[in-house]
Amino acid sequence: MEITSLPIPGLKLIVPRRVGDERGYFVETFRADLFAEHVGDHPFVQDNESLSVKAGTVRGLHFQSGPHPQGKLVRCIAGALFDAVVDIRQGSPTFGQWVGETLTPANGKQLWVPPGFAHGFCSLEPNTVISYKVTGYYSAAYDKGLTWDDPAIGIVWPDIADPETLSAKDREQPFLSDLAAYFTWSDSVPCA
Repeated sequence: MEITSLPIPGLKLIVPRRVGDERGYFVETFRADLFAEHVGDHPFVQDNESLSVKAGTVRGLHFQSGPHPQGKLVRCIAGALFDAVVDIRQGSPTFGQWVGETLTPANGKQLWVPPGFAHGFCSLEPNTVISYKVTGYYSAAYDKGLTWDDPAIGIVWPDIADPETLSAKDREQPFLSDLAAYFTWSDSVPCA
């Protein structure tokens, strides 16, 4: 399993090793010991899965605030998606900066998104399925978001990103400049 740090502290790219032959392959998609060694102690409590039927579907940017923040370990199990993450930790030297990765079943990439980041994605193919483990149970009261196309952030979304696919909730999310200080750099969980 290859685990690398991304340009924004706390974010990790995880690429499991595949062992294959003419029949197919075998892969360990998660190992608690390696995850703890390279990322930190973040026990997962829930697994989520989402299907986007149409290519160009945009979901996000989402996060869950305290006292029930969520870290997410994200992967694509069907289709393909562009995954985007924004640092929303007030006082962070990378506040408002973003990282994007293309996740597919073929490349096996997984993205670790710790609390303090907003997360969203755009499906690149029809019938794209995203699967993610989370460190906190879902709480509607603490379910928050950030507008997906804030020019102050400047995420370079794929050309097929279709704003018509946004949920009613995602059409009403605030800009970064209007976002409350849900997370601060000084309160960030230390990252391995």
